[in-house]
Amino acid sequence: MKFSKLSQLLLVSSIGLLVATLLIACNVSTVDYVYVASSAGSGSAGNGQIDIFAVDAASGALRTGGATVSSGGVNPVSMAVDSAYANLYVAHAGSRSIVHFAIGSGGLTQKESVTMSNTPVAIAVNAANTYLYAISLVKQTSACTLTASGSLTVYPLTAGVIGTPTTLPAFSAGNAGDVIVPTAINVLVDNSAVIVTAYDQSSYNPGCTNMTSNANGGWIFSFTVHNGTLTAAAGSPWQAGLKPVAITSDPTMQPSPHFIYVTDYASNSIVGYTILSGDALRFMTNGPFKTGNEPSSIIIDPRGKFLYLTDALDSTVLAYGIDLATGSPSATVGISGSLNNATDTDPVAITVEPALGRYVYTANYLGNSVSGFRLDPTSGALTANQASPYPTDSKPTAIISIPNGNHATQSVGP
Repeated sequence: MKFSKLSQLLLVSSIGLLVATLLIACNVSTVDYVYVASSAGSGSAGNGQIDIFAVDAASGALRTGGATVSSGGVNPVSMAVDSAYANLYVAHAGSRSIVHFAIGSGGLTQKESVTMSNTPVAIAVNAANTYLYAISLVKQTSACTLTASGSLTVYPLTAGVIGTPTTLPAFSAGNAGDVIVPTAINVLVDNSAVIVTAYDQSSYNPGCTNMTSNANGGWIFSFTVHNGTLTAAAGSPWQAGLKPVAITSDPTMQPSPHFIYVTDYASNSIVGYTILSGDALRFMTNGPFKTGNEPSSIIIDPRGKFLYLTDALDSTVLAYGIDLATGSPSATVGISGSLNNATDTDPVAITVEPALGRYVYTANYLGNSVSGFRLDPTSGALTANQASPYPTDSKPTAIISIPNGNHATQSVGP
């Protein structure tokens, strides 16, 4: 068969394009791994699932980074990783358990599972990798009623292994006898304090008739850590809107002052605090700060310069610049371009990859997906990844990322 010169040219061009594509594919560099826990996976015995994605260093695109694994329990709601990126912990509301995984080359190997007396809500590991903290609530007697306030449990860690727990007294705020429901937890990067958000079910319980208190709806608790013992900071708890559901703190703790931010799901706002000596908190004087509808998760980038949050009802990510002197978040980065930061439906969790600090990902509960964005390290603005969103198992509830290999030792520049 003879080919015309045009046909020959097209054939050569096609072969060249194919070869170039294969070469590019072979040189894809994985800079991070992203783990996504799904509450209604397809695994055996009703267990949740953990999808493993690899992050391309050049584009931030996600691709399969390993086989999906069982989360080891029913209805995973929160994940935490140690600062060595060697151990992952997954809290399960359905089975009231925390499952420990060893991390190796991005893969996960289940090591142990511990059962809690109450239902876990969220977990966190301190930067020294010596303690795992879990907030939990008592069994719900109906859609509107909990039997008692939630509590904070401390698990010692030894080489990643979970030890015998100590549970603090139940949370107390507002009026005596009010039922306090914990919602989120954060450990300061210098290991000095554990911060917990909660709301008062006795005074804020929309759609229910059992509200018996006139106390403030939302609260934030601060506990000072000394040799593993937690002591309530002077003045704790402080008011925190109506229903705070997510919390983040300064990841660098340098220079002073240091800041904490919580999302008020009910009032569509961010409430900001300055951390004082003794781990006491003080309201930022020009807050609260406006968000979109139903802010559900919040995070600060590794440089400590930009704050990102998800609006569950709007299905967007908003970006804010942080004034390093006052802590005030500026909406000029994200609000005007929020339509360009659209996620898939109902984003409920967010992470910034730690190796480069250049990519942001959200877990979208009703979208059954992850949305990805490129972070501009100068302005903080976000640009959606071209291939986003990326499919996950059903109803993802938590997302976390770790650096790959030697990327764990590189620092993210200011």
